[in-house]
Amino acid sequence: QVQLVESGGGLVQAGGSLRLSCAASGRIFSSYAMGWFLGWFRQAPGKEREFVAAIGWSDTMKQYADSVKGRFTISRDNAKNTVYPQMNSLKPEDTAVYYCAAGSRLSGSSRSYDYWGQGTQVTVSS
Repeated sequence: QVQLVESGGGLVQAGGSLRLSCAASGRIFSSYAMGWFLGWFRQAPGKEREFVAAIGWSDTMKQYADSVKGRFTISRDNAKNTVYPQMNSLKPEDTAVYYCAAGSRLSGSSRSYDYWGQGTQVTVSS
């Protein structure tokens, strides 16, 4: 199995920053950690879940949604099996529940990810 635990959500004013984290664990993940891609998605009330960013084992394997390019940066600490999206210049429209996901390829589609965390709330006030 793969367990994903998100943390770091909260309330922040527009223009502020937050850093989320997602710690991955489990026998399946640990047996071949370098093969897993970790992604972040978000879902606002009444809206569909949308892709935010994803990263592979290598720091050169990254993908971002157009809506967050230049504001969000994703990084990964392979020693800790943890991925960190640094979110800067936050906007009220970034308000959502943010979910971490693990899959076998770099993708912006939720269908490419097999395991999901429980989510963490991010609220950006105007």
